[in-house]
Amino acid sequence: MKKKIFGKLPDGAAVEQFVLTNKHGVVCKLLNYGVTIVSLEVPDAKGQLANVVLGFDDLEGYLQNAFFGPVCGRVANRIGGAKFTLDGKIYKLTANESENQLHGGKRGFDKVVWNVKPLANGGNGGIEFSCLSRDGEEGYPGNLEAKVLVTLTDENELRFDYLAATDKPTAVNLTSHGYFNLAGGGDILDHELTLAADFYTPTDAKLIPTGEITPVKGTAMDFIKPVTIGSQMKKFRAAATGFDCNFVINGGGENLTFAARVREPKSGRVMEVWTTQPGVQF
Repeated sequence: MKKKIFGKLPDGAAVEQFVLTNKHGVVCKLLNYGVTIVSLEVPDAKGQLANVVLGFDDLEGYLQNAFFGPVCGRVANRIGGAKFTLDGKIYKLTANESENQLHGGKRGFDKVVWNVKPLANGGNGGIEFSCLSRDGEEGYPGNLEAKVLVTLTDENELRFDYLAATDKPTAVNLTSHGYFNLAGGGDILDHELTLAADFYTPTDAKLIPTGEITPVKGTAMDFIKPVTIGSQMKKFRAAATGFDCNFVINGGGENLTFAARVREPKSGRVMEVWTTQPGVQF
């Protein structure tokens, strides 16, 4: 693991960039600001490296543009009306997208400078990021200690392990919010996508789930078999803005389960996503 100063926040806090490299030359660069993936350089079929994650060259880019590669929390995605009920009590949250809360509020985990220490994980290089979200932050109950263990293995796996401990019942849902382009540039319309999901959760006009669980078969949401993203975009009612939906992983929610596979035909790069969670956002 190597590190360097990436920039300074308006309050003077230093933001550091950390670099993980494996024996195949794969390079992952992350910030302690939001546990943000700055870049992920991986080889193509000919061994040529390219960055496959959308990001910025300086800190200002991340301060001006939200949710490019960070960990989102306490709750990733949207909470309708910026409130939830837990054990019979209503908790009112900070609204940061109209009347809703998105990705943890105005100062979610993406805007926190996390604590960092090296991590030895089965001989692979990694980093442990940790932070404390205090009782009442953004409206959530309980002091929540969060940890994200990021490991780059010699099997070309980028692994995120999320851990959280609280002193009160609360809501927590963590994810890494990266945008991937396996070609290393251009659009992603020729990327072939497979989702291990027979169902998805429809949303209303403000992208809040309706509560329905709907079959994908015969719709633009059908990625059960490999299909190009561009061909499905042509069928989609919101093709101008693209997909932004949660898919229900077949058999997901307990053990580590296959969720998605993306192939970029020209470069030959392939990415698989495996998770213990029940849903995947595309």
